[in-house]
Amino acid sequence: MASDFFYPNIGGVESHIYQLAQCLLKKGHKVIVITHAYDDRRGIRYMTSGLKVIIYHSCFPIVRYILIRERIEIVHGHSAFSALAHEVMFHAKTLGLKTVFTDHSLFGFADASAIITNKLLKVMLSVCNRVICVSHTGKENTALRAGVSPNRIFVIPHPVDTDIFRPLSTSPDVISAKEFGPNEKLTIVVLSRLVYRKGIDLLAAVIPQICHQFPFVQFLIGGEGPKRITIEEIVERNSLQSRVKLLGHINPEKVRDVMVQGEIFLNCSLTEAFCIAIIEAAACGLQIISTKVGGIPEVLPEELIWFAEPSVEGIFKGISKAINDRIEGRIIAPKKAHDMVKSFYQWDDILSRILKVYDSVQSDPIETIDDRMRKFWNFDLATGIFFLFITVVCHFLYNFYSFFVPIESIDIAPEFDYNKLMSRNKNNENNSNENKE
Repeated sequence: MASDFFYPNIGGVESHIYQLAQCLLKKGHKVIVITHAYDDRRGIRYMTSGLKVIIYHSCFPIVRYILIRERIEIVHGHSAFSALAHEVMFHAKTLGLKTVFTDHSLFGFADASAIITNKLLKVMLSVCNRVICVSHTGKENTALRAGVSPNRIFVIPHPVDTDIFRPLSTSPDVISAKEFGPNEKLTIVVLSRLVYRKGIDLLAAVIPQICHQFPFVQFLIGGEGPKRITIEEIVERNSLQSRVKLLGHINPEKVRDVMVQGEIFLNCSLTEAFCIAIIEAAACGLQIISTKVGGIPEVLPEELIWFAEPSVEGIFKGISKAINDRIEGRIIAPKKAHDMVKSFYQWDDILSRILKVYDSVQSDPIETIDDRMRKFWNFDLATGIFFLFITVVCHFLYNFYSFFVPIESIDIAPEFDYNKLMSRNKNNENNSNENKE
């Protein structure tokens, strides 16, 4: 796995890579994660189940050394916005390895950053064996902006660990009509990066309106970002300090604990390929309100989600309808919602589909440098010449290091056997119990 988006950063991509790696390890596959260095955070770290994370500043000699030493067969890059993912995949092709890419986001076509990103993505995916998108909307978006044949794109959603994300044990089995008294509170939870794309400007504008319309409503907001100051200004201007609580950064292990403090989960995103946060919230039994954008309509059935237009008025109407439906008892009980999500998003099912993609890649022929150069030559003149030059340079470096640092001289990293570790831990636990007896 290769991506700039991995722990210690927090987000949906980071969580997905970690959980996918854990599931692959438990199935007996070898997995390493390559991500970029942060200040003094570099080198090799080990996470749960022996997951090896290599943190470094990328360059061809290091990538070559890692891929050979770890005996990598498939490189799986994540996120179109990750320069490191594209770089490692490009170098992997120089070494004759197979590549898979997962696009986690939607992107536009008009602005300068979109044009540059789409051009890079089009070049990189032209030599990528398979592409995975997290929704059908994402598949259409990727096919259009990267010029990838839909036959090479697989739609595999993000799963959720329903053993972790579950309702409180005290949650009612049946929801009945209920009026909120003067001392009762209804909590709306927001967990998101506080950035423009997540609709934080809309959230800041709608908070005073909802607090005025529903005196029993309070907000619990987790996350950090440049738009936090916008929310703080609105809260102070309207004297809502007692009804809006900003939690700041939330560690992954605390996300469920924050979610179950509320009854409603609000997502105001302006664009989203697949919002894993609303699935996690639904698994915790929360009532979901979300803007109807991107791939979100594919995520949950209509009885579990209340849609809103991506505007202040639209979100206000969506929240108002959801609150009124709760007051009248027209919502699904938390435990039933949890069971529904559990049936939709099982890690075992998602993992088997990803493994089928990996298996399909294995039968593909190895692309030679001539094959890749022919593909790059079909792009416009400037792009073609640039990537032809990069390809030739990388191939020269490959031959250079193959001569001075041959494969035979590189030590092979020892294998980590997850099942053996679990068996040994279980035996130690049994021996400890016997000694106590």
